[in-house]
Amino acid sequence: MNRNTRTIVVLLVAVVMAGLAAFGVYLAVQSRPIREVEVARTQAVVATHPLSVGTLVTKDDLKLVAWPAATPVPGSFTEIDKVVNRGVVVGVSENEPLTESKLAPIGAGAGLTPTITEGMRAISVKVNEVIGVAGFVIPGTRVDVLVTARGSTAASATTETRTVLSNVQVLTAGTRYDQERATKEGKAIPTTVVTLLLTPDDAEKLTLASEEGRIMLALRNPLDMAPTKTNGQKLSGLLGEASPPPVTKNVGGRPVARAAPPPPAPAAPPKYMVETIRGAKRAEEEVR
Repeated sequence: MNRNTRTIVVLLVAVVMAGLAAFGVYLAVQSRPIREVEVARTQAVVATHPLSVGTLVTKDDLKLVAWPAATPVPGSFTEIDKVVNRGVVVGVSENEPLTESKLAPIGAGAGLTPTITEGMRAISVKVNEVIGVAGFVIPGTRVDVLVTARGSTAASATTETRTVLSNVQVLTAGTRYDQERATKEGKAIPTTVVTLLLTPDDAEKLTLASEEGRIMLALRNPLDMAPTKTNGQKLSGLLGEASPPPVTKNVGGRPVARAAPPPPAPAAPPKYMVETIRGAKRAEEEVR
């Protein structure tokens, strides 16, 4: 047997022995009993499908699942009967645990009413794709309300845009018919009506703004809670026109416009001095 043959035989024997050793380890591991570690579990009530705001929860909408007892969800439920016949005030996803903060109080019913906090009012305004920020105004977002209107007095008889409401919460976007149709057709929800959560004073401002001018919604960063403070924009200022003369009141109480100040006098043309020499005489002459 030559040297090459001996090398091949040694390699084959090594491979066979390694395979037998690996197979033996595999059998030893498989023969060991499986140790099961028991984890303390509890029950949690979750949604069987997505639940939109205003839905009245039924038993078909819920199910019980096992949940680790060491990490319970704050405010969650362990019994389905405690959730049935309560309205949803925050949208719930499929298999998401239901909590007390996502449900209306017992006996409050369903619909939009339970989502209105004490002292606030819900008011809806008709919008289109542009006013609704191209569909990005959805429930839970916050917006500023701008109105463009024309002044009714001599001092403000120009078109002006001003922010009248700041940091307003959107309750719903689109009508229930729009939402049901979008769900059935698998399309995005069209925003034809936006419902805002306002104080009574702000509700009056929004109603007047929608009647007297054209409203627009400006989408805000949810982390930006500072109120919007601006002086508004007038058409005359936007086009660079001169401001109208201020209005004062005379003794009779009637408004009288002050005369506009006279235009400034034109600047005198610059003077130039020219030195002339005639024979032995030297002089300076002014040239305009």
